[in-house]
Amino acid sequence: MAKFKVPHTLTLLFSMMVLAMIATWLVPQGFFATETLANGRTAVIPGTFTLVEERQYLTPWQLLTAIPRAFASAQDVIFFVMILGGVLSIARATGTVDALIGRLLERHGKKPHMLIFMVVFCFAMASSFIGTAGEYIPFVLILVALCRAMRLDAMTAVGMTVAGYGIGYGVSAFNPFTVMIAQQIADLPPMSGNWLRFAIFVPFVLIGFHHVWSYAKTVLADPANSMVADLPCPLGDKTEVHYPTLALNHKLILASFVGTIALVAYGIKVHGWYLYELSACFIAWGIFAAIIGRISADTAAQKFIDGAMELTTTAMLIGVARGISLVMEDGQILHSLVHGMSLPLSYVGAEAAAVGMLIIQTLLNFFVPSGSGQAYVTMPLMVPLADLLHIPRQVAVLAYQFGDGFSNMIIPTNAVLMGIIGIAGIPYGHWFRFCLPLILKLMLASSVVLVLAVVFGYGVELQPPM
Repeated sequence: MAKFKVPHTLTLLFSMMVLAMIATWLVPQGFFATETLANGRTAVIPGTFTLVEERQYLTPWQLLTAIPRAFASAQDVIFFVMILGGVLSIARATGTVDALIGRLLERHGKKPHMLIFMVVFCFAMASSFIGTAGEYIPFVLILVALCRAMRLDAMTAVGMTVAGYGIGYGVSAFNPFTVMIAQQIADLPPMSGNWLRFAIFVPFVLIGFHHVWSYAKTVLADPANSMVADLPCPLGDKTEVHYPTLALNHKLILASFVGTIALVAYGIKVHGWYLYELSACFIAWGIFAAIIGRISADTAAQKFIDGAMELTTTAMLIGVARGISLVMEDGQILHSLVHGMSLPLSYVGAEAAAVGMLIIQTLLNFFVPSGSGQAYVTMPLMVPLADLLHIPRQVAVLAYQFGDGFSNMIIPTNAVLMGIIGIAGIPYGHWFRFCLPLILKLMLASSVVLVLAVVFGYGVELQPPM
């Protein structure tokens, strides 16, 4: 029997677009009425679901036109990734990345477990507090190079990056893009209930660390155990045997990189910056790195183009991934799926319904990969449902957090995830096999937390009057 071969990631994503189109022919089409909130965002109005009078059938032609529309819709992420690729190519040309890897190897080369824990913990902290996500993309190739020098592989590098990102979102203390919005919709005090999320932060981070480190140990024991042993390294076949000394100009470039990240974090939190402003910050850093690294303007320009070209495949994946949810929106079945999934919860007990909310939020994140967008679509429905079933609203918010955050690590419609694995040269099928066991562990742990939260009345003291 011929061995099953996982399709190319682009083939897989396009197949999902075709399935989404077919789903629009079969799933009842309908919509909720919406209202515009004070912040300008729209939210659904519970109890207003209505089926369309006449079904609209999406055609294969509309499917094809959805692809360029999806690229236009995801252009901010696509160009952000390509700009980052170009800027990092300039940084690599200065020798700063190699010098940094050499210094890290001197200090942590024999303690890869410490590197993995530090990355997962720090990335989870950043995602938890300020909602960082796409900002991790610049670190991917650096971590890939560092892992290769430690006799690990690209999967380990991506594993620690995405584990930190997803777990940070899932158990976030006060992520402004998810927790704060969900609590606002649920009429709960901002940042309330933090004590539980702080309490479970380290245990969930340890789950992520254990998963990545367990895999890394098998690769250290035998490189043939690597899930990407059959794939070329994104850094090429050259084996680096000498790392330059970390000189003053390298330190200045690294210090400016840290400063850029700090500026980005400040801009996101205070001024509401997003990818356009982030791209501008990294372009400025790339120009500074070229000047300090004493690279000519022509060389820097060529390196920038080379780096951007290397990420063309990643850009294609991000665009087609956006097309899946776009087809769902065009076919008017997104609200139908939300409505249909929420109905069964009214027939089960509070504890089972809380876990059901987790499952629904996880599934819906495939169709609405935006954390804030998912909050505006689902929380107006889950809050009255929680009241009906005597589930504290804080538990409904927690179920939303878990479902959105953890599934970000595996859904192919998440542009940030596709950007990370694309830069590292890891096909989605390989990543799915690595990540699925981690998702199952996190789902089990979060289900236990939700059941206990219902039993002990987590947040019941903050329940607004009915």
